Amino acid sequence: MNSRDYSQVAGGPQLRPAVRTMRWLAAIKIDFSLLVLVLSLCCFGLAALYSASDGDSGLIRRQAFIVGLGVIAMLTVAQFEMRLVRRVTMYVYLGGLALLGLVLWIGVEANGARSWLDLPGLPSFQPSELMKIIVPAVLAWYLSSRPLPPRLWQIIVAGLLVLVPTALIVLQNDMGTAMLVAMAGFFVLLLAGMSLKLVAAGGLLVLLASPLWYVFVALEHQKNRILSFINPYTDPAGAGYNIIQSQIAIGSGGVYGKGFGEGDQSRLDFIPESNTDFIFAVIAEEFGLAGALVLIGLYALLLARGLLIAVNAHNMFARLLAGGIVLIVFFNVYVNTAMVVGLLPVIGLPLPLISRGGTAIIALFVGFGLLMSIDAHSRWSQPPWD
Repeated sequence: MNSRDYSQVAGGPQLRPAVRTMRWLAAIKIDFSLLVLVLSLCCFGLAALYSASDGDSGLIRRQAFIVGLGVIAMLTVAQFEMRLVRRVTMYVYLGGLALLGLVLWIGVEANGARSWLDLPGLPSFQPSELMKIIVPAVLAWYLSSRPLPPRLWQIIVAGLLVLVPTALIVLQNDMGTAMLVAMAGFFVLLLAGMSLKLVAAGGLLVLLASPLWYVFVALEHQKNRILSFINPYTDPAGAGYNIIQSQIAIGSGGVYGKGFGEGDQSRLDFIPESNTDFIFAVIAEEFGLAGALVLIGLYALLLARGLLIAVNAHNMFARLLAGGIVLIVFFNVYVNTAMVVGLLPVIGLPLPLISRGGTAIIALFVGFGLLMSIDAHSRWSQPPWD
């Protein structure tokens, strides 16, 4: 068989543009499958936001602009050498702590949390969202330069690296983001081989301390959220209102939903925070169980691709960083969806790439850019540089 015959078997000239495109994407360190998954979720989010906001074109334009900035950030970060990322990680971490401290001094309050910075000449932003990517990076930097699995004193040092930003975020009254930052650090420790006995002991300690936290530390609105989680109908017009309306919307959607833009609960403003924390209820009402499963399927594919990148990484720093990023994104998805359907208390977390946002979306795209950079170095079969 001559070369012409091979060309015909392979699809001939029709495949050449596709091959050239894939080679070009590989040359600029862009993971095609990851890019498609991320952009698919963003398109899903824009459609859901359009419906949740009753066609607010200003909101959609703003969200599309932020997604565009996020894509630029992702493609830029994807070009970074992992050597450079590792070298600057501690400086970025210290800068993040400085921003969190600045928030406590001159921060702007929104929705009960003082977590925003509004500096002259800059758009307002939320430094705590950046820590969801920075904390896994700094723990990967610290742990990868030491023998693994980590010893107890190394776990204590790593815990302090997580505790400081988490405490600063708690002081901002943003418990949801604080939990995500703490879990981001926990996932990296788990991937580094932390003893399961320590994990079990820590879980038992948290369980035993929970009643004390509830009695002596928890604020009134936090106690109300827990009580409404146990039985939202004890206060249907107050603390239980959000979850009741959300469950009504999800149940009324059925298998195939009411249709795009036809959700009564969202259209008539019964669903609270319908374009942020409770946007999953809008999706379930309008697209039904089928649409919700499609969305969860996209997230599952994103998780699988991210974990594959982590497994194939050529060094421990990249492996821990990739694993930490993808696990915290998926944990965020789990907490949001479980909260909306009533399996967890309401804690105020957006749905990644779907909910309206600014800093949160940019931070996610930076994380995906790091995944692409790690994947590019793995595909080039470079030797480890640890």
